[in-house]
Order: sequence, then C-alpha cells, then structure tokens
Amino acid sequence: MESEVARKPRMLCLHGFRTSGDILKKQGKSDVEGIFDPPYYEWFQFNKEFTEYVNFDKCLDYIQDYMIKHGPFDGLLGFSQGAILSAALPGLQSRGEALTKVGKIKLLVIIGGAKLKSQSLAEKAYSTPITCPSLHFLGETDFLKPYGKELLECFSKPVVIHHPKGHTVPRLDEKGLETMTAFLDSVEKMI
Repeated sequence: MESEVARKPRMLCLHGFRTSGDILKKQGKSDVEGIFDPPYYEWFQFNKEFTEYVNFDKCLDYIQDYMIKHGPFDGLLGFSQGAILSAALPGLQSRGEALTKVGKIKLLVIIGGAKLKSQSLAEKAYSTPITCPSLHFLGETDFLKPYGKELLECFSKPVVIHHPKGHTVPRLDEKGLETMTAFLDSVEKMI
C-alpha cells in the first residue's frame, strides 16, 4: 500500500501597488521608481482617503479569468495592495461577490496588508470571520502595521510573523522561518 504524499499548495501571488509580478519576485523598497524599471501596475485605483475605488469590478474579473486560465490555485499570497485584495477575497467569494467560477480559497499569506476601506465592500468582505488558514507578516516599521493588526480581527485563527523591517517582503529569522514552515506543513495536510 502506497502512502500519500502531501502536495505543496499552489498559490496565486498578487503584487503591490505600482509594481508587477517581476518586481514582487525581487521586492525591495515600496517606492519602486528609480529602483525597478517600468511597467508599474496596480489592481485598482482609489481616492486619497482610500474609500472609493475605480475599476474594482474589472480587477475581480481579471483575477477570476486568470485563475480559470492558469489554475486551479489553493490560495493567495499578496503584498501591499495585493495583500489588501487577497485578504478581502475569501469574504467576497463566500458572499457570491467575487470568484464565483473558481474553487474556494483555502489559504492566504498576507504581507503588509490591511482592510478595504470602502464601506460597502468592507461590509461584504468582513461581515463574518474569515476561516481559511492565514499567515500574516507584520513589519515593526511598516506604515500599514496598525491596519494590518486591525485586519487580524477579521480572521478566526490568524498566524502572525512579526519582523523588524518596514513595508517590504522580509527575510525571515529562525523563529519566523519555523512559524512559516509549521503553517505550510499544516496547510499541506489540509489540502
């Protein structure tokens, strides 16, 4: 009798505001101009208070189409604007507001995230606790840290890795690496 080997989760990675997938792979400072060459992308546009969004529906359609074409995906990894979007998608999906043609999101990795500030979207995304396993990276000097802590309250059992850096994809110390490995091991057993 053969023993089953746990498969690694397949993640769709969503980059930050005014960056790209290539930049996410090499992520440095959040101010990317002068560090990385264009093009720069964003998932949706917003007003200066971050409360009104433009092209949000197009963004959701784009992600769903990508998931249909290149999936299936088990979960989402997001940084910055990509993390804000990733963290909202399970709630929007459970309400039938997004990703209705793809499988349920089973896990999240949120790096430098926050909640959506649009009241109508926030009510849909966070009305019930998000129950999928989630790993959250909070940077000590990240300008989004207070908002990332607020986001944790929307999840039933968030796993958190604190790091000393700012708004960036961090290198992990031994403790952070252990936490991430334990999270991924538990997720592999689940999927």
